[in-house]
Amino acid sequence: MTTGKYAETPSVDPLHCNVLEHFEQIRTLHVAAALGSGSLFLLRGLAMLAGSWLGMAAPVRYLSYAIDSVLLGAAIALATMLRLVPLVDPWITAKVGLVVLYVVLGSMALKRAPTPGARRACLVAALLVFATIFAVARSHGAGAWAGGS
Repeated sequence: MTTGKYAETPSVDPLHCNVLEHFEQIRTLHVAAALGSGSLFLLRGLAMLAGSWLGMAAPVRYLSYAIDSVLLGAAIALATMLRLVPLVDPWITAKVGLVVLYVVLGSMALKRAPTPGARRACLVAALLVFATIFAVARSHGAGAWAGGS
């Protein structure tokens, strides 16, 4: 029996803990970050439509970067835990492809599209892609267009 300062401390090696024990917390973080990211994008897009500079203000942009970094980190952790591989697992392939499309459309919507009309169209398209990402994530189905079910 161990005596001394650590006598009551169970023997746990933090380097060998089961990472799957944290799956629900990481999944919840991922979902919350996804909803936060999409909500902030919508607010930034509405500000852009209203002609306000607030959607592109530095603190708002940095908040967006922070949320998206958490979202990406949680996504990588979940994919690693579940051993999901893009180009092998159809629904995760679809989700990654849709995320790339969402980022491009979002960038066009907020600043890169040449006209206000094009920005509006890109905003609507990006929001539709975001909804599709959410649907794919909920169903774990890539849809017929991606070859999955």
